[in-house]
Amino acid sequence: MTSTDARAQISVVPHFSRLHEWIALDEGYFQDEGLEPELLPEVMHAVSSHKGDEYGHRPQDLPFVSQQKVTNSACEWGTACNAAAGMGRLVPDLYTVGRFAIFTKPGSPITRLIDLRDVPVAVGERAGSHFTALATLSQVLPREHIKVIHTGGPGTRLVSLLNGEIEAANLLDPEIAIAEAKGLKKLAQGEFRMTFWVASDMESEVLNRYFRALKKADKALAEHPEKYMHLWERNVPPALKGDYDYATFGRGEKFVFEPYDEGMFQTAMDFAAKWNLDDHVQERTYSRLVIPAGV
Repeated sequence: MTSTDARAQISVVPHFSRLHEWIALDEGYFQDEGLEPELLPEVMHAVSSHKGDEYGHRPQDLPFVSQQKVTNSACEWGTACNAAAGMGRLVPDLYTVGRFAIFTKPGSPITRLIDLRDVPVAVGERAGSHFTALATLSQVLPREHIKVIHTGGPGTRLVSLLNGEIEAANLLDPEIAIAEAKGLKKLAQGEFRMTFWVASDMESEVLNRYFRALKKADKALAEHPEKYMHLWERNVPPALKGDYDYATFGRGEKFVFEPYDEGMFQTAMDFAAKWNLDDHVQERTYSRLVIPAGV
């Protein structure tokens, strides 16, 4: 055990669609790795609850714009483009896989994806819900008939959906489980890669300890999931707090301890370019945008 005085400080935005940061905190895995963690749930909830803030001013952007030394996660397209725009760096050692699902408002006559022709689908601009909505809708609709609307974070999107303010929305966990519990109609679902998005001056050695702690949390979750399901309560946005059966929420993001390599990065960048979502990009060289953690 490293003494408190010698521990490295690390600010961590817990990711709303997984439990690993909370498990590592509660079980002391961060401390066992010589870290003194500062978890920032207020940033996580602001990401879930913001209402259509512009790129560079979204809650997830602000720690990077202000050059705070922080770790976060984003969809693979978002991390790649954010780092390429000068906001933080990408960790290439691993990635996670999360869920998305497109739901309709209560009482909607829409029953299939094809029915979303020219119908705005609520997303968070330049975030996972945006990219996955485009990829999914483009399987059945011509590009000119795909419409998305920047409604804000996933919590805000679900609240707007439940209130009947929008026809359809792309949701992530834990909003997917909440939407299912409330009986909303699901049109499509899928999975996508997420990558770790960290401050440009984050030390590789500190990141190595951070991911060792998360790997222990991943093992603990796999071995005793029932012990940790109650932690989902910490990730539910304030506007959606309720009496849920957290056992139905599942384990959240799946960790893949394999490299997020240059080919994956380039594919993500190409997809962003295809949809004209790379206009903030300044640097496209993978090797200049990564901070290896040696995991």
